[in-house]
Amino acid sequence: MRALWTAATGMQAKQLDIDVIANNLANINTTGFKKSRVDFQDLMYQTVRVKGAPNTQENQIPTGIEVGLGVRPAAVQKLFFPGDAYETGNPLDIAIEGDGFFQVLLADGTIGYTRDGSFKLDAQGRIVTSDGFPLEPPITVPQDAESITIGQDGTVTAKIAGETEPQELGVIELARFINPAGLQSIGRNLYVATVASGEPQVGTPGFDGLGTLAQGFLETSNVQVVEEMVRMISAQRAYEINSKAISVADEMMSIANNMKR
Repeated sequence: MRALWTAATGMQAKQLDIDVIANNLANINTTGFKKSRVDFQDLMYQTVRVKGAPNTQENQIPTGIEVGLGVRPAAVQKLFFPGDAYETGNPLDIAIEGDGFFQVLLADGTIGYTRDGSFKLDAQGRIVTSDGFPLEPPITVPQDAESITIGQDGTVTAKIAGETEPQELGVIELARFINPAGLQSIGRNLYVATVASGEPQVGTPGFDGLGTLAQGFLETSNVQVVEEMVRMISAQRAYEINSKAISVADEMMSIANNMKR
């Protein structure tokens, strides 16, 4: 009874779909979050009657008989289209308008990438993430700085007490990837590069295809609640239909088992 196993693969696939949708909805208020989508593939087919096989000396079978054996998840893809930006007024909040990722130095010395621009200052005056990972290249703000200005091109300047001219502290560089969907998510709004993502192309914001920076803004999640709810309803109904197919296959086996001469 193929239907038992075929429908079971459908239930397993829709369970993964619901898991991904639930994670999207759970992160609807996560700064810079990028939603995921599950892509499915049909499984191999059992050929009962070969297409094009000769029926007579002059005729061939036009269609044949192929029976599918179910479905499987092919990929869970991150969709990196931008979310909306909203104004916070915090000088250390930065949104990327366009393509690119902030670079941060992780605890193991590797580089992480993020769209979350809600930065802070640590005890040393370095600009860091909420987990304390510093920007790369590092930028340190003097203790006597009265205000911080971040330009669209990533130039960071500070007004120092007693000085008339602002002091340049450094430049925030961005990285972009030929295949951002190939980045590996490690949590904490961070990604790391993989063979699939390709090597990072680092540059100045506003140049070479990189987006510009907007100080005092943050990028919201790109999850659309209505779209996710529709996907959830569709996945739930597909799960129910596959479970019904299992029940029907079980009833058919029961009928065959109870047949008498």
